[in-house]
Amino acid sequence: MVKIGVIGGSGIYKIEGLPSTEISVNTEYGDVSVFVAQVDQTEVYFLPRHGLGHSVPPHLVNYRANIRALQGLGADRIIATNAVGSLNPDIKPGTVVLVDQFLDFTKLRKSTFFEEGNVVHTDMTYPYCPEMIDVAYNVPTPFPKRKGGVMVVTEGPRFESAAEVKAYGMLGGDVVGMTSIPEVVLSREAGMCYLSLAIVSNFAAGLQTEVSHHEVLDIMDKLNNQIQTFIVDLIKAMPEEKHCNCPRRA
Repeated sequence: MVKIGVIGGSGIYKIEGLPSTEISVNTEYGDVSVFVAQVDQTEVYFLPRHGLGHSVPPHLVNYRANIRALQGLGADRIIATNAVGSLNPDIKPGTVVLVDQFLDFTKLRKSTFFEEGNVVHTDMTYPYCPEMIDVAYNVPTPFPKRKGGVMVVTEGPRFESAAEVKAYGMLGGDVVGMTSIPEVVLSREAGMCYLSLAIVSNFAAGLQTEVSHHEVLDIMDKLNNQIQTFIVDLIKAMPEEKHCNCPRRA
């Protein structure tokens, strides 16, 4: 049976209309609540990154426990949603960017499973699964999608300054968010393919007058049902066998 993990970001706390059972998964990094559901012949493991009540800020998410829990359940692909701001005037709010690269500006997070005594240098040339990106791009949606893009990931929980946004754009960033790192890195270390649905909720600082979390939640609320439907359609469209070149770990 195909097993896929789904990590819901800001505004995505469940998949409506999909019956699920809550279980607790014990990992060496802590216990994780996971909602188990089924889509056709695919077993789906859903977890809300920030908790059901959005109580966990991005810099305090227990990323290692989340990824280890999905790995322990047997998931070998992860679909994650990430609320982001646009660094590019051509990428408007309401667009979903299927990012394929990142720039890491996080500072304090535990970002690897490999610590003292276990030195491993994981290849991150292409961190986001190209096969999953292709499948997602070809699934019809009522909202615009952009194939490929660079996500700048910051520590948070504050938003970025206008000067930072300008610098990130000069470095080649397309969108900016706070949660794809270390998720994508840990997923690669665990041998799982990872797809980010980077949902543009606003223009970043300096490209509009001010940025607020209320604005983020407002656009996410408007897109919520469409994004949930997209995730289910994407799960149905995912091939049973992998044909990507994402590195595997034993």
